[in-house]
Amino acid sequence: MSPEFLLTTLIIVASPGTGVVYTLAAGLSRGARASILAAFACTLGIVPHLIAALTGLAALLHTSALLFEIVKYAGVAYLLYMAWSALRENGSLKVEAGQDKRSVSQVLVDGILINLLNPKLSIFFVAFLPQFMQPGEPHLLLRMLELSGVFMLVTFVIFAIYGIFAATMRARVTSSPTVMDWLRRAFAVSFVALGAKLALTER
Repeated sequence: MSPEFLLTTLIIVASPGTGVVYTLAAGLSRGARASILAAFACTLGIVPHLIAALTGLAALLHTSALLFEIVKYAGVAYLLYMAWSALRENGSLKVEAGQDKRSVSQVLVDGILINLLNPKLSIFFVAFLPQFMQPGEPHLLLRMLELSGVFMLVTFVIFAIYGIFAATMRARVTSSPTVMDWLRRAFAVSFVALGAKLALTER
């Protein structure tokens, strides 16, 4: 495993994006357990993109303007839904002082959909991973699975660290209704901004 691949992966994963925002929100609103679930869900959301890259669907997504736009705007719509949910006092990102009452499936579904509905991830696998593979290298499929596995592991670990750190700040957050209100607004703005960024992306 080349140091260049690990460093590039670390930079990409640690950069703020939809998965990071969702995991931070889960940690602050629901605690450490929810943040780890959110990190796991975001990691699972990478799997369909990996499969798409391996089967050639990512190339189709890259060449088909209509398909790309459909997936892209589905992702934008979901991010706007997350923003609306963050603003609602009883929404999915409600900050509670008590025990997390949200089901495991709810946390997982939101995290998976956030990454699943990002068409840039499929194209990323097509454009990024081959840079660290030799054209004449034997067992290219196994090599791609190896690199993808490392990328997913780094994703889970970094997101979990973000979420657990946010969870440690949770007690301070839940003790102040004003801070809770501002946090909901900040997460809502973040999801809207990420939705706008996704809407403006080109193939």
